[in-house]
Amino acid sequence: MATKTTAPNARKPATSTVEAKLTHKAASADPTGASVAMREARRAGLFVGEKTHCASFRAPKVLVETAQHESGVTKQTELGLLALATLAQPDPTAKFLAETLGTLGAARQLNC
Repeated sequence: MATKTTAPNARKPATSTVEAKLTHKAASADPTGASVAMREARRAGLFVGEKTHCASFRAPKVLVETAQHESGVTKQTELGLLALATLAQPDPTAKFLAETLGTLGAARQLNC
């Protein structure tokens, strides 16, 4: 029986377990908003390259716990990646609302 050995300096795969887990969830029958955000960030090329930048900050405990509960992530690294992935992508709904602000269309009438 052959055993599999790995060189001590073997490189990690480009996809981290955090990214892979959330991306896999996006492909499932019941994707979460978090998993879809991660999938779209990957599709946009936001996870390409070396992980060389360190982001660290302090936040209120209740904010972190609520965000973890709402997103379904359990680790703070996952939460940070999700937050950055979400913020780094344009929001088509916000763009639409800004472009159509104050317009109802010719067929609409206000009953005042």
